[in-house]
Amino acid sequence: MPSKLNDKARKLSRREFMIKLSTAVTASAACGATALVFHSSEPVNRRNSKIYTFKDYRIMDISAALPKLAVVHGTDAQKMVTAAVEKLGGIGQFIKPSDKVLIKPNVGWDRQPELAANTNPDIVAAVVRLCIEARAASVWVTDVSINDPYRSFSRSGIEAAVAKAGGKIKFTTENDFLDTDLKGELLKIWPVSAFFHHVDKVINLPIAKHHSLSKCTLSMKNLYGTLGGQRNRLHQDINTSIADLAAAIRPTLTIMDATRVLKTNGPTGGSISDVAQGNTIIAGTDQVAIDTYTLSFLDLKADDVPYIQMAQIRGVGGSDWKSLNTAEFSV
Repeated sequence: MPSKLNDKARKLSRREFMIKLSTAVTASAACGATALVFHSSEPVNRRNSKIYTFKDYRIMDISAALPKLAVVHGTDAQKMVTAAVEKLGGIGQFIKPSDKVLIKPNVGWDRQPELAANTNPDIVAAVVRLCIEARAASVWVTDVSINDPYRSFSRSGIEAAVAKAGGKIKFTTENDFLDTDLKGELLKIWPVSAFFHHVDKVINLPIAKHHSLSKCTLSMKNLYGTLGGQRNRLHQDINTSIADLAAAIRPTLTIMDATRVLKTNGPTGGSISDVAQGNTIIAGTDQVAIDTYTLSFLDLKADDVPYIQMAQIRGVGGSDWKSLNTAEFSV
């Protein structure tokens, strides 16, 4: 029996068919154009509606009798790190059994260790070992690299050093960011590496480097490696963004790598001629003081670096490191 639908159906004329086809093609093209307009090469954060805030990772009950700054000269990174932390009261002052610890070196660049673009892998390994000795529940090492993270961690020597020391590298993928309120003048709600919200303690391991915009990359600037999104936008007012970061993220401990110092062509470097031997580490809890001390390795003074004073005004720390109880020695 013929279908009733067929009985009611009317054949389209060629003209009507072409009009409908044209309409469909136009709609399809519009959808494609919209997809192109909204496509971005920036990592896409699969966000939920929650806005996070940073916890304060600092230890507040450290004895006033202990040095606030430990400056150690030498050539053996393991001995230097161990001696510096011991002088500050020992790793037990900072890391307790069952703590989840995140170590944040500078691993921004696809460079070999001798080029001083990334933190010395021996220093990273030494800190991992100390945390494991303190019976931390987990010891993670992470950075939001500028270059390919897998190559950066590998060529810097940090991936192998961390594995040997017993830590774990946490590579930050496009889905590993959480919207976080940094409560800053410039940095307000921004995508931040989720790993910082999953730990109890944070140890900052910057390297002393020249920087073409901020004049230097030290401990406060190293916190840029917590951020996702379009970080280049922050370069328009880099000093304010660094001060914002320093006020928002308060590490448990900071250990500055000045064993090799990138004196020029930072932050990436690329030539041994850009590097000078510093053979020093500076450890403590006052990032402003640590950064101010380190400026001499880059032939800078505090007045040359606006974010030093900006961070001091916000209560991050003090630039007058000479007024602190400082232990300086060689091993």
